[in-house]
Amino acid sequence: MQRKKTWLLSLTLVLLAGILTACGGTSKATSGADGSDKQIVIDISATTSSASAAVKGIEKFVEELERLTDGKVTGKIYPNNQFGGEREVIEMMGTDSLDMALASSGPMGTFVNEFNMLDLPYLFDSLEHAFAVLDGEIGQELSTKFEEQANVTVLGYMDNGFRQPTNSVRAMASVDDAKGLKVRTQENEIQIDTWSAYGANPTPIAWTETFTSLQQKVVDGQANPIDVIYDMKFQEVQDHVALLDDVYSPMVLMMSKGKLESFSPEIQDAIKEAAKIAVPYEREVKKEMTEDYLVKLEEAGMTVTVPDKESFKAKTDPVYDKWTKVFGADLIDSIRNYEY
Repeated sequence: MQRKKTWLLSLTLVLLAGILTACGGTSKATSGADGSDKQIVIDISATTSSASAAVKGIEKFVEELERLTDGKVTGKIYPNNQFGGEREVIEMMGTDSLDMALASSGPMGTFVNEFNMLDLPYLFDSLEHAFAVLDGEIGQELSTKFEEQANVTVLGYMDNGFRQPTNSVRAMASVDDAKGLKVRTQENEIQIDTWSAYGANPTPIAWTETFTSLQQKVVDGQANPIDVIYDMKFQEVQDHVALLDDVYSPMVLMMSKGKLESFSPEIQDAIKEAAKIAVPYEREVKKEMTEDYLVKLEEAGMTVTVPDKESFKAKTDPVYDKWTKVFGADLIDSIRNYEY
């Protein structure tokens, strides 16, 4: 009888510990190395693989966070969308069900319409232009609006690269070569309008179905950053890549506002400082990876062209005529004419 009581007591304690853990959110506290302190572990979702520049950037963030807090705070990275899709993880952070994430800016347009503006073609002249805008007052204004609407704090804009089109039909030297191509897009009206303006036939297809659609010739091509093209092995089903540099969107390091504000001012400052250091680090890693993977794509047999960008730009007036009415001429002009 005594043994049975002891067993029941042990089981009760285990169940109680599980309940308390489940009620505590996703960040965890574990004993420090000397057993005297508690180490805070922040869960961080990432959409990309562990080999990506984005995850390398998060690793740098964690490294700096540990340094700035003397090991009191660390992070655990979950790559490859382990917590779900990008919109889902943003919603989780908004309800304090997830601590942090690094995701593309695409789903942020659901909360703040102006983020959709980043899909406009040739909004940015260069990476340096994009970085200056996003790091400056315009990026801060977008971040503030997003925090108000989503209850999620933007810590910094990392680099996702320009989307470069690939196809299996012909090398692309000018906009004339886009005519008639069936190009996979996201379910994004601006992307559809842009490729229509180029003379192509845009076809919205889910990301998970993109490789198969290219392989089976359902579509002729698609557009993504160079490292994504390589990682997804599109070189196995695509013959040509064009360095068009027409559409840029960032990766955004963000954190649950409630979780951030639950920490002491010192830890909050450390989190923000770690992000400030990690952003330029990730951008440099992304640059090096892009250069390396571009060589590998050529080695894999893809032809690489630098098309006549002006011929593409000349076709975008209808896109801007339509979407200026949505976003406002002042905001679009302030970005396109931003001095950096």
